[in-house]
Amino acid sequence: EVVGILCLISVAASLDFKYHHAEELEAYLKGVHAAYPSLTHLHSIGRSVEGRNLWVLVLGRFPTHHKIGIPEFKYVANMHGDETVGREILLHLIDFLVTSYGRDPVITQLLNNTRIHIMPTMNPDGFEATKVPDCYYSRGRYNKNGEDLNRNFPDAFENNNASIQPETQAVMNWIKNETFVLSANLHGGALVASYTFDNGNSVTGSLNGYSRSPDDDVFIHLAKTYSLNHASMYKGTGCDNRQTFPEGITNGYSWYQLEGGMQDYNYIWGQCFEITLELSCCKYPPADQLEEFWNDNKVALIEYIKQVHLGVKGQVTDKNGNPIPNAIVEAKGRPHVCPYRTNEHGEYFLLLLPGTYVINATVPGFKSMLKTVEIHNSTGNFSALKQDFSFSEVSVRSRAPSCPTSPLYQELERASAAVKPTLHLLVLMTVLLVIFK
Repeated sequence: EVVGILCLISVAASLDFKYHHAEELEAYLKGVHAAYPSLTHLHSIGRSVEGRNLWVLVLGRFPTHHKIGIPEFKYVANMHGDETVGREILLHLIDFLVTSYGRDPVITQLLNNTRIHIMPTMNPDGFEATKVPDCYYSRGRYNKNGEDLNRNFPDAFENNNASIQPETQAVMNWIKNETFVLSANLHGGALVASYTFDNGNSVTGSLNGYSRSPDDDVFIHLAKTYSLNHASMYKGTGCDNRQTFPEGITNGYSWYQLEGGMQDYNYIWGQCFEITLELSCCKYPPADQLEEFWNDNKVALIEYIKQVHLGVKGQVTDKNGNPIPNAIVEAKGRPHVCPYRTNEHGEYFLLLLPGTYVINATVPGFKSMLKTVEIHNSTGNFSALKQDFSFSEVSVRSRAPSCPTSPLYQELERASAAVKPTLHLLVLMTVLLVIFK
């Protein structure tokens, strides 16, 4: 028994810079969990088409469950099976976090105040299927059913009629079951931090070649946080002479339009701000370059996690102090197409840059409450500003309809295009009613 434990601890201690296939990846994650049982929680959120586990290692002072006031953060890599750098640097990030806890004051505070979920591979089948590593493209990009997982989520702009894959469904369920606030998904094939929206229409400004979300300023800040802390991404040189990205960031739609992407899904349906990190010009580089990739990304990976503590957070309660789930809490002037609601603990988290905001809390059927808040940069304190709301006249648990998965922005576009005809129609209906009465 002792020998077994020692073997596990040595697995956790010796992580080489090489590619780890499914069995080695699983052994490594199990080894880390065995060596750091109170700091980590290992679970599978589902299985791939070929039945491989979709492993997630959770790290934090309370790794097994959500704690009120502690935001949830996630990194997902290897969604395209042949884009491999993210898969390996997330293993090294795990190694760095567990070995620095208790030794490095910043990492210790980060893990005490944040619950960090790390999924090294969302497409294990695609990775295993990539027999001949290539810088540009291989069939391993897709899952076993030949589907591109980053075109497979419900889309807010058009019906993409995707047949939802097991890997995608597992991630959608995971997003639904956790209160994720901030996230990034790690890709390869370029060197840039790309942010929402990836798709768009006239409502979001796509006619001008840019698809703007209500939180565009926050997304630009998040993308820059990564690129400016990366060894070279901020230079914006791209991977060939044709492509340049000022400061190493881009709006997804400006770069190229895609539907059914994971980052837009997170933001609209998951209330989670996600950006896409393209980490290497070569999709599947030689293993001897992995150490350099880790060194290039290490600071950026940590600085990005800290941004989960931007803005404001709090709880909405009734007159008895009980949490009110599904209360709508948003900053004025930033309405989300799917309103942001409190979780089962009555909690909300809003990522906002420093400044003055009016926060509007609404319990359906009751009067809204407005509070003006002054937000400072709180990432160094590892806690967003706290602002609670108490509804003295409410003693009910508000049940709200969940957001429909139909293309929400499509409806908005129709509505804005149809304002004039609608008025005519209303006048006509009124006239007809008067006549028939």
